[in-house]
Amino acid sequence: MTQTRVIQPVRQWQGTIVAPGDKSISHRSVMLAGLSERPVRLSNFLYAADCLSTVRCMRALGVKVEKDAEGVLTVSGNGLYGLKEPEDVLDAGNSGTTLRLLSGILGAQPFFSIITGDASLRQRPMGRVVKPLRMMGSQLAGRQDGRNIPMAIGPNPTLKGINYDLPVASAQVKSAILLAGLFADSPTTVSEPHRSRDHTERLLELFGVKVTREGTSVTVQPAQELEAPPAIDIAGDISSAAFWMVAASIVPGSEVTIENVGLNPTRTGILDVLEQMGADLTVLNRRRSGNEDIADILVRSAALKGCEIGAEIMPRLIDEIPILAVAAMFASGKTVISGAEELRVKETDRLHAVALEFGKMGAVIEEKEDGLVIEGGHSLQEATCFAHHDHRIAMSLAIAGSAAQGVTIEGADCVEISYPDFYEVLASFAK
Repeated sequence: MTQTRVIQPVRQWQGTIVAPGDKSISHRSVMLAGLSERPVRLSNFLYAADCLSTVRCMRALGVKVEKDAEGVLTVSGNGLYGLKEPEDVLDAGNSGTTLRLLSGILGAQPFFSIITGDASLRQRPMGRVVKPLRMMGSQLAGRQDGRNIPMAIGPNPTLKGINYDLPVASAQVKSAILLAGLFADSPTTVSEPHRSRDHTERLLELFGVKVTREGTSVTVQPAQELEAPPAIDIAGDISSAAFWMVAASIVPGSEVTIENVGLNPTRTGILDVLEQMGADLTVLNRRRSGNEDIADILVRSAALKGCEIGAEIMPRLIDEIPILAVAAMFASGKTVISGAEELRVKETDRLHAVALEFGKMGAVIEEKEDGLVIEGGHSLQEATCFAHHDHRIAMSLAIAGSAAQGVTIEGADCVEISYPDFYEVLASFAK
């Protein structure tokens, strides 16, 4: 049964919150720790539905994963070549990261496996991942010639390294190829038109893998074993923090401090765009953990103005477009978003969902093939909107409603995918 949430208007936002663990890093940490011989303790792990899909899949592959009373996750693998053939079909749930990254690993194993997911994930395209993995020698067979799951992955203990040019920058596709490259017979290089998020490369380095970068190209060397760190303190997720950045920016009199935010430079496009729009952001207490930069961010309300967001910055903020659309609705002037066609193949067609659902609230949005044109400054009205089974749409609707006349969200429980505590946090520091 899907949940309906009624979001009330918020007079102002005041207080301090801690950003939940980064979803991308949580996924990758479990996978790499599961390919290591040494147990790894993961603190600030994100216990959300997507990341738990990865945990279940790694357990099914013979990896021991245990959560202690303090919420620390200990992952004990059997070495780089120690995964076991699963007894049943692997279920990635709604998680594209689980599906795509595990495909890179599974394609290098000497055993047979099948991976599937929920109804939404079964519609998401896999062709961009399957093509390079097949070039490396992986035996992948799925619906529509591998373009959709369920997908069967045949035994193949030997892969060859490749040089591959990605037509569209994608951290998930890049990561699948690099993880397969650990098992290859020679170095593997991936080149992108724009640099996408690099959590995989940073974690590979943390696990002792030789990684070299040149421009927008990255090369990984094959490995015999991983050199696991004893512990990783996972940075807070800037994509989750983005909702509170926008909330505090658009409601007058607000002041919010968000602690432990990951500031990986391939993810900080949200800060660049908000500052371009005139947001009042102060970065405090910079530090480093798990090969990632982190800091606290103080956000004060400000009068925002429209701006242009183009293809070059898109890989650094692709997940933040729905909440940036909310910022644009409360800004003066026009905001033009282009180069965002990747959003049409997320959990839902996010460009269409943003235009449709916020249009119900009175936002003036023109949907383009690769983006949106948003006319700011129009008052939003209370409305009943649908989340489209998409966590980022649901949370963006909640922030917009709280800053306006309220909103009723149908299918609101999909926030479990990335931010299970979202509504509780919203209620806790709304004043």
